[in-house]
Amino acid sequence: MTIEKEIPMVVDWLRGMAEAAGCRGLVVGLSGGVDSSTAAALMKKAFPDNCLGIILPIHSNTQDQTDALAVAKTFEIPHYILDVENEHRSILERSLTSLQNMGCEPRVRMTDANLRARLRMSCIYAAANALEYMVIGTDNAAELYLGYFTKFGDGGCDIMPLASFTKGEVRELGSLLGVPQTIIEKPPSAGLWEGQTDEGELGISYEVIDAYLQGQSVKDEQRALIEKHHKQSAHKRETPAYYKRQP
Repeated sequence: MTIEKEIPMVVDWLRGMAEAAGCRGLVVGLSGGVDSSTAAALMKKAFPDNCLGIILPIHSNTQDQTDALAVAKTFEIPHYILDVENEHRSILERSLTSLQNMGCEPRVRMTDANLRARLRMSCIYAAANALEYMVIGTDNAAELYLGYFTKFGDGGCDIMPLASFTKGEVRELGSLLGVPQTIIEKPPSAGLWEGQTDEGELGISYEVIDAYLQGQSVKDEQRALIEKHHKQSAHKRETPAYYKRQP
């Protein structure tokens, strides 16, 4: 089946999932990247009158906000910008100071990055709860398989329309839906810190990951790295483990 023929099926799936949950519409975080932009375009098709995009800059690249606004304008998606930089800074500084006062040596960069993702998730769910909407996750097949998302952060969502599509397929979907070409071509980045890119952090390209997921041949060291990421992130794809009492 061609990617183009998948579009109405994904749209119908989004409608069905929301209606089955008794929800009125959908909300997505607009990051300015191809995944969130493609998810937003699908959302608009599914619920043209009941959709929302939220832009959540936290010490972010200004171009990302510009791109997110361009997507909202392109698809005529109701949206707002919610700046929670002060809240992020306050929680991070107080948490790290408390740990340091206890004699600990906390990891700063990843703590900072994951807190950004979790604050964004909380803000998106605040709107979703207020409007009786469902939250769309934007992870693609590569990110889901490798666990390249923050647990209870950008991984915190109700439905994931792109999780069966490779990164290359998401770009194709985005192009078919009318996502601006500059967004489709920009280097993938979660915006976790200045200069951060997905492929740089993962140590492998999306092209190679996509090839692996599609059953194509990749180098042994590439396969080993992909499988290592998948194994270490297994807990992210499962509900929390719990102790089971013996009868």
